[in-house]
Amino acid sequence: MDAKADVYVTNSPEETEALGAELAKGLLSSPGEVIGLVGELGAGKTSFVRGMARGLGVKGCVKSPSFTLINVYEGGSLPLYHIDLYRLAKLEELYGAGLEEYIYAKGISVIEWADKFPALYAECNIIVIFSYKGEDMREIEIRRR
Repeated sequence: MDAKADVYVTNSPEETEALGAELAKGLLSSPGEVIGLVGELGAGKTSFVRGMARGLGVKGCVKSPSFTLINVYEGGSLPLYHIDLYRLAKLEELYGAGLEEYIYAKGISVIEWADKFPALYAECNIIVIFSYKGEDMREIEIRRR
């Protein structure tokens, strides 16, 4: 059961990034957080993670790990593990690729398409749901468990 849900509306990728940065700043004393991102392609998930990286003080380019499955960003207050499950068909593929060591590490793990695998989705401490509301407008719901 979700303990708390907050709903935000952003009107640009920059506003989506700023929201991600704010969330990350609130997690600086919470290593080991697992965050699940849910939403259609192009809904703003990677922009949100880009903001999270900035909020943690990570320098450099943040991009989608759709083809690499994971991007690791270090150099900030905590490591950020950006995982994308879009191309995986079975949960066993996640474990076969060794991704669980990042999910359960002492950084912040952010998992795009976490809802594809209910067992993994259930382990997320925070769920962020992205919905289109217009060309650049997004509704972003953050649920804390």
